[in-house]
Amino acid sequence: MNPLKSVHGTIALGFVVAVVLTLLVGDTALNLWSLAVWFHVFFGVIWIGLLYYFNFVQVPAVGAALADEGGPGPAAINKYVAPRALWWFRWGALGTWLTGAAALEIMGVGLKDAFLLQGNGLVIGLGAWMGTIMLFNVWVLIWPNQKKILGMVEATAEEIAKGKVVALMASRTNTFLSIPMIMCMVGQGHGLPL
Repeated sequence: MNPLKSVHGTIALGFVVAVVLTLLVGDTALNLWSLAVWFHVFFGVIWIGLLYYFNFVQVPAVGAALADEGGPGPAAINKYVAPRALWWFRWGALGTWLTGAAALEIMGVGLKDAFLLQGNGLVIGLGAWMGTIMLFNVWVLIWPNQKKILGMVEATAEEIAKGKVVALMASRTNTFLSIPMIMCMVGQGHGLPL
């Protein structure tokens, strides 16, 4: 059976190859901290990659499809692509936050120092705060409103119109926050002075 014929098989194969490479090439063993960071980056790529996809590709494409009177419209995106992308998006967000919290605890900064911006927690804490705001936006503002927009829950035309504005503004907020958040996350590991 070819693992590349399914998404789950492809992901599993990627992790197996990464572990084998670490064991064969790396001087350092896979420890709890490196695993937490590895999963944090993995989930973060899913989350932020989809955030950028929504903002840079899907939203403009749906707008263009709506404006194209003779075209196919946005139905296929909204019915087939958006729900699947939103599933990976919201669970990627949660996985990113949880593995980031685990990495903070394992590396000795701790959630308390990070969120209070104390000691070694200043730079990473700023990133953690931005990530927490972004997680809130995903689960409390974007996802409930997207369910209305996509017809997954019943909503009036007025609720849908309001939901479009709230979801878009929360998504755009996450997009701009992602840039300094990534700087803080990378900066912690690379000695970025702030």
